[in-house]
Amino acid sequence: MSQTAVDIQHAAVIGAGTMGRGIVMCLANAGVRVQWVDNNPQMLEQALLAVAETYAHNVRQGRIEQAEADARIARVSAAADYPAIREVDLVIEAVYENLELKQQIFRQLDALLKPEAILASNTSALDIDAIAAVTQRPQQVLGLHFFSPAHIMKLLEVVRGARTAPEVLEAALALGRRMGKVSVVAGNCFGFIGNRMLNTYVLEARKMLLEGAFPYQVDAALQGFGFAMGPFRMYDVVGIDLGWRARQLDGVGQDQPEVQVDNRLCELGRFGQKSGNGYYHYEPGSRQAEHDLEVDALVQQVSEGLGYQRRPIGPEEILERCLLALVNEGAKILEEGIAESAHDIDLVYLNGYGFPKDQGGPMSWADRQGLAAVHQRLLRLEAELGEHWQPARLLTELAQAGKGFAER
Repeated sequence: MSQTAVDIQHAAVIGAGTMGRGIVMCLANAGVRVQWVDNNPQMLEQALLAVAETYAHNVRQGRIEQAEADARIARVSAAADYPAIREVDLVIEAVYENLELKQQIFRQLDALLKPEAILASNTSALDIDAIAAVTQRPQQVLGLHFFSPAHIMKLLEVVRGARTAPEVLEAALALGRRMGKVSVVAGNCFGFIGNRMLNTYVLEARKMLLEGAFPYQVDAALQGFGFAMGPFRMYDVVGIDLGWRARQLDGVGQDQPEVQVDNRLCELGRFGQKSGNGYYHYEPGSRQAEHDLEVDALVQQVSEGLGYQRRPIGPEEILERCLLALVNEGAKILEEGIAESAHDIDLVYLNGYGFPKDQGGPMSWADRQGLAAVHQRLLRLEAELGEHWQPARLLTELAQAGKGFAER
């Protein structure tokens, strides 16, 4: 049976960290009343002050009027516990990436909230169906993956679970429009569209560090192509320690050769911009990434220690391997129906990952190269570097038919 889409006027956000703060502002800016819950009252208090300060700053900058700032602040209130939010139309959970914790929260919310309420997770990679499975309302569950900082970044990945109802998806997309987001529907798989592709791109960049490149060279090649920042500068901004701590916590992937440089940096307390040193050096109070010879020496030491024979790697190879890793994974995502179109993948990369606007996105870039040429390049990489470069079936089919992703 088809119902009309839920009209979302009243929402709750769980979690008062950086993501929670940005999401609360997105909702308040769109005219939605928001109740905010965090199990740490002091953190919630600080978060409310931070939101008020952001709005005050926007007024000082002349971006919004004082009356508008007051109206937005008035829409946000602290809630003592889950029972206090039982009347909301939508809950967005924004706690850290831990499946058990998210499932526990969804169980509690499912038992309390009105039956028509939508339950959304802001997970960036976890299984939406595994979260929905612990509720009595899997048709009302979906992912709303905001990008940090959420009140500034345009992209919203709306993740459709196996049982998400069409009207729930429609309500989420309508909310995305009200928040001024570029909303892209993604199917459920690890990392959805953006992070699943990012994983292959970053893995390639890390492999090249071990084979002979240095972080500044990889970043320079990608920034020269037009990316807002290369992968290693990006990790410095995000915090290198996030992945390191997650690997320590779940014990997965900590011994992979590709993360050994990250591990060594973190063991030295080089967590990125916030600690003054990461892949780069930062002067106190500065966000300027400065080339650090100590990092080059560390990269060389790690790769030689792992038995690699280092060789010079030029910008052309760096670009080819990073871009083709994105394109081939994008083709698999299309093939599996995780993304509805190549254009959707491009939207994700243009609005969430700093892909150069003038290149139109990774799939559009590949179409301009000609998929037959891309296919040949992938076969060459597969012969040289191994089977993880095997071209996606869809890419092979399109190349043979003389078509591009856009014509699929």
